[in-house]
Amino acid sequence: MTDVLVERNGVSRAEAVARINAMYGTRESAAWGVELMGHELPEYWAYGTYYIPDHRKRLPVGDPYADADIDFSTHPVRPAPPRDSPFWTLDE
Repeated sequence: MTDVLVERNGVSRAEAVARINAMYGTRESAAWGVELMGHELPEYWAYGTYYIPDHRKRLPVGDPYADADIDFSTHPVRPAPPRDSPFWTLDE
């Protein structure tokens, strides 16, 4: 997931890790079955930390056919976690 965010979305490795920590590194995420992450492409999980659902309530999923009509340059982006939050575990 980190590589997807760095290579495809152009964020730093530190920001990628912070986004993943914020979305999936909490007790709440463990309660809804993060252990199932192996059943989807890394893009599916990474894009969920970066993008907000669009006006059609869609997120990119990492499948070129399913994502073919998504304009990634205009898709809404989720703000990164605050820099003073505990999610930032790497230095920039």
